[in-house]
Amino acid sequence: MPFGEYRYAVDDKGRVIVPPAFRDFVEDGMVITRGMEGCLYIFPMSAWDRIEQRLEQLPLTDREARDFVRFFYSGAAKAKLDGAGRVTLPPTLREFAQAQGGVIVAGAPNRLEVWSDERWSANLERVIEEPPAPELLRELVG
Repeated sequence: MPFGEYRYAVDDKGRVIVPPAFRDFVEDGMVITRGMEGCLYIFPMSAWDRIEQRLEQLPLTDREARDFVRFFYSGAAKAKLDGAGRVTLPPTLREFAQAQGGVIVAGAPNRLEVWSDERWSANLERVIEEPPAPELLRELVG
């Protein structure tokens, strides 16, 4: 699983460097889509295949499920690393994530996340002020 956070910049062609530590994780291709809290998620193809199977099982009669599929799936785009280890973020996804200029590329279980510098900082501030699920931390580390 990829972990760590790296600061990069989105270039004028919408490309961002995938940290060398994360490249093996997505070397066979990836899917970029809208994530929670205004970031982008990047899934390796193997993880995306499992996600698609789960999305197919969501009930068409459930409005929240339909809304989620529209949010998450309709914005998705397949991508590959270029020769310089970069990935192009589609314009609609860059706009969604406000990913112009400085960004953070962070590892997470089963995915990478791309955050604008501003949203990353704001999210960390929120987490520092209101630590999430201390009981989960106790469960994980004992």
